[in-house]
Amino acid sequence: MAAAIARCFFDEPVQVKVAGLRSKHSSATYRADGSGEIHLDRDPSLSGSYVGVEPMGLLWSMKPDTLHSRFAKTNFLTPKTVILSVHDEDDGRMLTEVTNERFLIGNGVSRVPIKEGNICGALFMPPGGGPFPAVLDLSSSGLDSSTCLLANKGFVVLSIPVYQDNPAKVKGIHLDYFEEAIDFLKRHSKVSCVTGHFKMVLPTLRLCRKGEMMFFADYEGGNSKLKFFLIPTESGAVIGMHVLDNPMAEENKDTLIPIERAKGQFLFVASEDDLNWDSKTYMDQMVERLKRHGKDNFESVCYPGAGHVMETPYGPYCPSSFHTVARRPAMWGGEARSHAAAEVHLWKKIQEFSRTHLSCEAAQIYGVIPSFFPQN
Repeated sequence: MAAAIARCFFDEPVQVKVAGLRSKHSSATYRADGSGEIHLDRDPSLSGSYVGVEPMGLLWSMKPDTLHSRFAKTNFLTPKTVILSVHDEDDGRMLTEVTNERFLIGNGVSRVPIKEGNICGALFMPPGGGPFPAVLDLSSSGLDSSTCLLANKGFVVLSIPVYQDNPAKVKGIHLDYFEEAIDFLKRHSKVSCVTGHFKMVLPTLRLCRKGEMMFFADYEGGNSKLKFFLIPTESGAVIGMHVLDNPMAEENKDTLIPIERAKGQFLFVASEDDLNWDSKTYMDQMVERLKRHGKDNFESVCYPGAGHVMETPYGPYCPSSFHTVARRPAMWGGEARSHAAAEVHLWKKIQEFSRTHLSCEAAQIYGVIPSFFPQN
């Protein structure tokens, strides 16, 4: 049969249906019904990369050919192509195939490189005159797909890197840099409202002897350090969970960020199976600190079975890949099915949270704070 092409945005699910098979005939990991049809949103996979009813399982269960590889979405202007094919279980011949083109950026969304002052990044703008609510997107490992996809949803998004220099050589991260980016957005003619005020300097980092890293916190007079040791695994990847000095210990109190001074709204996100940071513990500590100071300007969500690398949904699950700061592969944790479900829920939650708190009427700061901070 001739191949067909189906198009959609990257964060949209697709409905896969196979018709014209012999009644009750087993094809690949699925069994056709009495009408000779298979519906992936109804019928369970019997074996293979996953079992059970998983409409998007063919996408999130894909695995790389090379160990510690991560699906790269580097070119945001061209769609990511997925070829779905149906094969006869008896002789292996292909019965049909379809091509699914998954777009990251929609028609009319513009991408403008930005180099102004200390700001070096990219601005994504929805079509139309606006004004639109604005989002400052910080990435520690390059431009993220959520940047384009949020612009498709009607947000102006300025994406800038967390690290202005080589992450392995960074000596400090100053929030004046991010405040400058906020001011840039506030001045833009297409932005309806964006507010932000930062007074802290994030923990800085330097590399020490092999296998060891040290974090330094330096803000408003505080100056202390935390050590952690990277644990190697048989695969060559390292694990960074449960090896950080206790930030709540008396000698480490100066490393704590006084988040209770923030006036904005926060969405805390934790992955319970995060092998890079103890996400759940750090989230609980921040929530407890805010509650202790009488604050209620936050929401929190925790995902059992999810790992560190939480991205926009319907991409291949990534259990390990190269760590830009540690300069070696790292284990991210998570179980593929649970992680994929968490990404679907979180992506909807981020959009809901952003629309609720990013409005001219509310005129509030907002932040989506992964509790595995600092990121890879």
